[in-house]
Amino acid sequence: MATAPTPSSTRERLIQAAIDLFWEKGYANTSMSDLLSRSKVNSGSFYHFFNSKEDLLLAVLDRYLALLRPQMLDPAWEGISDPIERIFALLARYRAQILQTDCTFGCPIGRLALEIGPELRDVHRLLAENFDGWTAAVRGCLDAAADRLPREVNRERLANFVLTVMEGGVMLSRSHRKVEPFDQAVAELRAYFDRLLKTPAKTKPTKKHQRGKS
Repeated sequence: MATAPTPSSTRERLIQAAIDLFWEKGYANTSMSDLLSRSKVNSGSFYHFFNSKEDLLLAVLDRYLALLRPQMLDPAWEGISDPIERIFALLARYRAQILQTDCTFGCPIGRLALEIGPELRDVHRLLAENFDGWTAAVRGCLDAAADRLPREVNRERLANFVLTVMEGGVMLSRSHRKVEPFDQAVAELRAYFDRLLKTPAKTKPTKKHQRGKS
């Protein structure tokens, strides 16, 4: 005999249903009846945990933020120690998802960021935090490789550029229904990194050399 769901499992079912439906249909196209049907929860239980669909969306974004490392970073970086290669391993993980979904994959954070109106400020704050978590991971890789990069490289801006390449490549692949646009974007990013890594890092002159010039 099935047991009655505990409060925690009911809330989890609602969050998981929202994750799936917001990705499949989009936020606006997901109705309350869709959420209740997918989660097998009644409306009374829904409003016990969440005040509105927007409130549920905030919980979804909190969940994405919490899952960034265990579901994206750690699996992508397993067995890879080189920090630059970690960046491209993360991009390769997104490529695998594009292929697994027959080129219909869309980054859930990117999709929501485009869809949600600017008036939902709390939602956009959490969307920005999710993007920041992604770029912070890439920035950590760049910091670990700082001695191989030219000193003038702004690693914060470069991390944001990597995110832009990923989001744009995913969007183009989804629109064209083929992986080549993503591959082309990543190939150009790789070529850029190759040029950066071949540029000798500028070192500060030692005090001895400074005295010799005076």
